[in-house]
Amino acid sequence: MLAKKIYTCLVYLVILFVPAIAVSKEIMISNPKITLVLNYGEKASITSLIINGQKVIGSADGIFTSVSVDGKTYSSLHLKQSPVLIKTGNIIRISGIDYGDNNLTIKENWVFAISNKSIKWTIERSSTKPIKADEAAMPVFNFDSINTWEGAYQGYGGLAWFYLFNEKLCTYGVHTRSSNFWNSKTGNGLNITVSAPGKNVAMKYTRTNDDKLAYTISVSGKELLPKADSGTNRRRFIRGATDVWAPFALPAASSKQSITLSYFDFNEQYGRGKFKGIDGTKVSAVLNTIARIGVIDSLHFGGNSWHTPYGPICLHEQYIAQLGLAINDPDYLKGDQSCLDYYRDHAIKADGRVYPRWAYTNEDAAPGQFNKDGFYEAQWGILMDSNPDLVTNIAELYDMNGDKTWVKTHQLSCEKVLDWILKRDSNGNGLVEMMTNNESEKHSSDWIDIVWASYENAFVNAKLYHALVKWAAIEQQLNNNSKANYYAAFAAKLKASFNKPTKDGGFWDEEKGCYDYWIDKDKTVHGRNMVTPVNFMAIAYGICDNDARKKIILDNIEAQMQKENLFFWPLAMYPYAPGEAKRSQYPFPSYENGDLFLSWGSIAVKAYAEYNPALAVKYVKNVLDQYSKDGLAFQRYGRVKQDGLGDDILSGNSLAIVGLYQAIYGINPMYNRLYLNPHITPELTGTELKYKFRNKKLTISLNNNSYSVADKMFRLTDSKSFGFYTTNNQLFYFNGNSTSVSLQATAASELIIAIKNWAANKMEWQQKAAKEVTYTLHQLTPNTTYSLTVNGKIVKALKSDINGSLSINNVPKSAFCDIIISNKN
Repeated sequence: MLAKKIYTCLVYLVILFVPAIAVSKEIMISNPKITLVLNYGEKASITSLIINGQKVIGSADGIFTSVSVDGKTYSSLHLKQSPVLIKTGNIIRISGIDYGDNNLTIKENWVFAISNKSIKWTIERSSTKPIKADEAAMPVFNFDSINTWEGAYQGYGGLAWFYLFNEKLCTYGVHTRSSNFWNSKTGNGLNITVSAPGKNVAMKYTRTNDDKLAYTISVSGKELLPKADSGTNRRRFIRGATDVWAPFALPAASSKQSITLSYFDFNEQYGRGKFKGIDGTKVSAVLNTIARIGVIDSLHFGGNSWHTPYGPICLHEQYIAQLGLAINDPDYLKGDQSCLDYYRDHAIKADGRVYPRWAYTNEDAAPGQFNKDGFYEAQWGILMDSNPDLVTNIAELYDMNGDKTWVKTHQLSCEKVLDWILKRDSNGNGLVEMMTNNESEKHSSDWIDIVWASYENAFVNAKLYHALVKWAAIEQQLNNNSKANYYAAFAAKLKASFNKPTKDGGFWDEEKGCYDYWIDKDKTVHGRNMVTPVNFMAIAYGICDNDARKKIILDNIEAQMQKENLFFWPLAMYPYAPGEAKRSQYPFPSYENGDLFLSWGSIAVKAYAEYNPALAVKYVKNVLDQYSKDGLAFQRYGRVKQDGLGDDILSGNSLAIVGLYQAIYGINPMYNRLYLNPHITPELTGTELKYKFRNKKLTISLNNNSYSVADKMFRLTDSKSFGFYTTNNQLFYFNGNSTSVSLQATAASELIIAIKNWAANKMEWQQKAAKEVTYTLHQLTPNTTYSLTVNGKIVKALKSDINGSLSINNVPKSAFCDIIISNKN
């Protein structure tokens, strides 16, 4: 008996002195598409996250919160005590998530609200004292692999493209409240949206040392400032480190933010429809990736990627808004709108001069020629095209968003910007002059920045013509007829002078069969080497309306392309003369003296689309093939080897695909309609595109001599170009490229209209309607009698009103009904 008591005591003592074993507590939180496992024992973390059946996180440190202070990190992976979980219906609350040390305690409560479509995670946080945080992760998601997702679209339309995270510890930081992670191969998407009223939200993406993707959300009172570089603090992308943000203050007071996780089907949300004769997967890939990488942050849209070492933005690129036409993401358009507001307020000098560039650092700036916000004059010269290009980007974004209230906020600034450059026409010939008088001054004046274009520059003047035409139309809409007439008249004079032969002071070179690049003040002509952007812009922007000249230019370019078997158009077909470019540009071909820059693809495709669409399609396919080889992740392609060169990756490499959408498929969003003007080849017949326009999802069908646009209620078909617009119960048809409505239909249910003919004296269409329809025709001869014919029978006579409008009331429902309005006069 004594032995038994001694044994029992010994066992009891052993139990007393064995350390307590941590109890792992877990709970599964899920809805039909998202499942996560929450560990809330001695730590608080999400150890598993499954999206639509795919595990994207599976580790002990999967998702957690942390704060770093003075080089020391405190996190919810190491708690002071076990938290308490309470589950009430679809609400799970975990309180007592305390971590820190003797000097600092972070106190958190986590609340999860579950619905069929999302899981909302609210984090309540306070601390025992104010903190100067090196970093605060609220929270950090550690995805299993850098390849789990292809990229993450930002709330403003930009992209964290993980293909470019090509080494460990690449880190990219942005200011946004939402991120759409996606993988086109699995079709899975995860949206993470942060709600923190009155606070600023920043996110960063890091390729970790073990090749995971760490995604960190930070919430702060003031906008987080980039840590690098000292004195400028603008760098969003860093290598070999994770501290992209500078330290920031966190008050001790309680704060709260919510992180909502929701699933999306990538193909449903970003799918582009059915492609014929061209690889739609590649088209989507280009527009989903390279087209977006020039968006550096929420207020910084450009063509050079955030990945570029010094991170420049060229405000002298007229196609940044145009990229949105093919990207076709409302977030991109909204983001660009905010960016252009920012440029208006920070990039325009008091006299109307537009700074041409912005960058992480001032290394590319002319000495002292930069402002505190990072905008600057370039070291290469006064790049004049920034003035017209800012106006063009605003005008083209307005065409896409149709927001007249917004564009009016830019009216005075655009007038100031245009007037600044229009004053540069000292001799009154309609061609504005550069700051330099001749090439011997060795300063550039436009995007081709180490070629010494001077005085009267065709490149800049072509861009100016485009801006003037577009802005004159906007001034008309804003009821400023005097400005509209002034800009239109200047554009007309510019066009006339531009088209004159060089012997008469214009740019047309009768000997070379092209428009030359520039003319010095002493009348010496330069750039006679078929500079392709100059000639493509002349055609695409409508400066050159001489068909014979178009043929000479385009045929000559194509002949040389075939001779060299080039996959894309070079910046210049032939060498610059000695002294016309920086010495480093010789011998030909080298960089701006003859290499292949894809950023001029949209105007090249447009130039060829009307003349020979098969050639345009050929080069679009070439670009798609190149994307499949290297992602187009270069600045340019060498002419000799046609290999990718330069770490200055350009989103403009996607512009041939933008040209496919705009000039070949003919999709042109306009301020009051969608204008469809296709130039398809037979192989593209049967293409059916999904397109987002003014908060509606449209289907655009392209067949031989039959083009249609449809939404959920209306479908409109024509054999030629037309405009389309709908409201809840009205369909508007615009004949050809008219800016005014030709036919208006009001219906209570599904309506299909096929236009058969639309001429001055005879308008004919076929309808298929589930219920009766009322029509109003516009742009008729005022006070004129017309006859109404239905299914071959004259029904009655109708008279147009004083405004040239005529109504047909209560046309009955029908399977098919042919309607004709005609006037024998």
